[in-house]
This record gives sequence, structure tokens and C-alpha cells, in this order.
Amino acid sequence: MMEGGYNGNLMRDLFGNGIFAVDGDKWRHQRKLASYEFSTKVLRDFSTAVFRANSAKLTSKISEAAVGRQTIDLQEMLMKSTFDSIFKVGFGVELNALSGSNEFGNQFTKAFDDSNSIVFWRYVDPFWKLKRFLNIGLEASLKKNIKVIDDFVYELFRYKREQLKNEMLDRGKEDILSRFLMESEKDPENMTDKYLRDITLNFIIAGKDSTASTLTWFFYMLCKNPVVQEKVALEVREATKTENRISTDEFVKLMTEEALNKMHYLHAAITETLRLYPAVPVDGKCPMEDDILPDGFIVKKYDAVNYMPYAMGRMTYIWGDDAEEFRPERWLHDGVFQPESPFKFTAFQAGPRVCLGKEFAYRQMKMLGAVLVNFFKFKLVDETKEASYRTMFTLHMDQGLHLYAYSRL
Repeated sequence: MMEGGYNGNLMRDLFGNGIFAVDGDKWRHQRKLASYEFSTKVLRDFSTAVFRANSAKLTSKISEAAVGRQTIDLQEMLMKSTFDSIFKVGFGVELNALSGSNEFGNQFTKAFDDSNSIVFWRYVDPFWKLKRFLNIGLEASLKKNIKVIDDFVYELFRYKREQLKNEMLDRGKEDILSRFLMESEKDPENMTDKYLRDITLNFIIAGKDSTASTLTWFFYMLCKNPVVQEKVALEVREATKTENRISTDEFVKLMTEEALNKMHYLHAAITETLRLYPAVPVDGKCPMEDDILPDGFIVKKYDAVNYMPYAMGRMTYIWGDDAEEFRPERWLHDGVFQPESPFKFTAFQAGPRVCLGKEFAYRQMKMLGAVLVNFFKFKLVDETKEASYRTMFTLHMDQGLHLYAYSRL
């Protein structure tokens, strides 16, 4: 199955020749690069340190609101926090989106999110090519946004190359861009700046939106299910052997791999969130030759085949009569998390295109979830309101997640 063609045509202005919009040799090349990078201890250790630091920053930000009894839009905060994290891991620089102190970072963040939304709307706008040609409407906005993105990214490339040239960077540098830049020195003809831009932006899109949107729905479900919220908080305390009076900086140091691996109920609650609110609610494939699906349906070469993880997660014949209930216990056996087949639980895809960043994403989500639930109890501002989603590639919550945060300590 391939993902390019029609989808690639719609997505290419933003995604370029990144892994989400290409097939064949380019897909295999990027998959191989990504597979190697995500398996390195250097990246795992570096990303963990970044996640810890940004978890502490987010906790501090929420503490200010909690003390002042102010409401917070947790989705907005999570989007900025995960953007800071993936930007640091991806590019090796501080974006400071959460603090809002970096004006260029603010412009990049807004351009990035708006471009994501505009490109998705091309699927239902038959005149988008004409609008792009005439440079009007949303297509004119997209063009401006992509210029902001490109100017920012190419300036980062120039800055990083200057550092490498002056040997100010360790040749074993942790961030993805530095490692890709060193890789490009071996194959400058194919690893052009444009290609590097596409590769790194696709990583940023995958790392920012998927984790932030999942965590948004996770905290929404914790508010709707306060018993689950308390169970998560209790497990976090037990896994970290935490006493009541502990600083944020001290607590994030306890977010070791060993401690996170003990948090089976938290893992189950996040996975249950992904079952009901998958980060990518609709996905599509395209066969490169005639094929027959397991139910006997014949698929012709280049036919578009779509599937809906959002709907599949609610189907009773897949998950049972309680499919629409939020029940983390369905993932536990004697208190230990038990995964399902990726062809049943499709949030991370399956087969050759299974998400390479799955463990990376779980580590970040569990760390952020554990830290925030340890320090705060969350309640919805309007407990009668049911959340709905915003139409984008990823499942953002429409109008944000407005909460009260109360200190547990």
C-alpha cells in the first residue's frame, strides 16, 4: 500500500517530500533514517531530558493559574509544550512557545497550525487549485504561512551549519537536524536543504500534534471520570515512591524509565483515550497493484482505500458492548498492561507503516500525564458541556479544553 498520489498532491505544499506524502525510494530512505535515529540511545536520553525539563515548565505555568484560581486552556498549553519539546529534539534549539517569549517562535507556531488546518480543508474544496493559482482566500494565507515556516527553517539550517563548520557542535549531537545535516554531507546531491526541510517538518508535525491532541482528550476523560483520575494519581505516587512535599524539579528526576514502566494503569488510560480519540481519526492507503481484502472485496491498483480509527474504536463487534465506555481496565490483566493487535487497535497503524515514534510518544505522554496528575486535580469549567473536535489532520478539540487546576500538595 502507498500513501502518495492523491493525498501527496493535496499535502505537498506543506509536507513536501516528507515521509507522510511520498512513496517508493524516498519513503524507504526516510523510513530507514528514522528507524535508525529512533533506536539510538543518544536520541532516547536527549529526548527524555527535554521531556523532563518541559514537564517542569508546564507544571510551573499551571501552578500560577492554580494559585490565582484562574481557568486554563490546557489544550493550548499542551500544544505549546509539546511543540517546545519536539522542536528542541528535532532542531536542537529552544522555541519557547509556552512562555511566548520568542516572537519568531510565536509566528512559526501560528503559521504551522494554520497551514495544517488549511491543507486539510483541500479535501472538501474542489476549487483549491484554482484558488492557489489565483492566490486568493485560504490558499493565499497558506502561501504566506509556508513562507514564514520556510524562512524560519532555512535560517536554522544556516545557523546549524555554521556551528558544525566551526566545530562548535559535537559530531555525535543529539538533535535530529544535526544528525541529518551530518548525513547530508555524505550525499549532498540528494539530501538538499529542501529535502531536509521536508523530513524535519514531518517529524515536527508527527511529534507535536499527535501527543498534544491525545493528552488533551486524556485530561478531558480524566475530568469526566474522576475515579480514573484518582487511580492514575495513586499509581504515579506508588511508582515514584513520592511523598507529599516534593518540588517539581525533584519529581521530574523521578521520571525514570523504570518508574514509567511501572505505570500500567496510566499506560492503559492513555491507550483507552487513543482508542476513542485516535490522533489521526481517518487514514488512507492506495495499493500499487490489484489486491483482495480479507472479506473478499477486490481493490484495483491505485484505488483509494480509507479506514477510520475513530469509528473502529467505537464498534461493538470489535471492542464489545461497552465499546463507547472509557474503561482503562480493558487493557489490564492482573494489573499488567496487555496490548492488542495493531490491526485491531489502529491508532499507530500496522504492518510496514506502523508508527516508528510510538514508544517515543508514549514516553512523552506518560511523563507529562504523570507529572501533571501528581501535582494537580483537574475539573472542567463547564461539566455539562460535551467536547467536539476540530476538522484537521489530527484530532484537536474544538474551542480548547478549559479547566480548573487545584494543587494536590
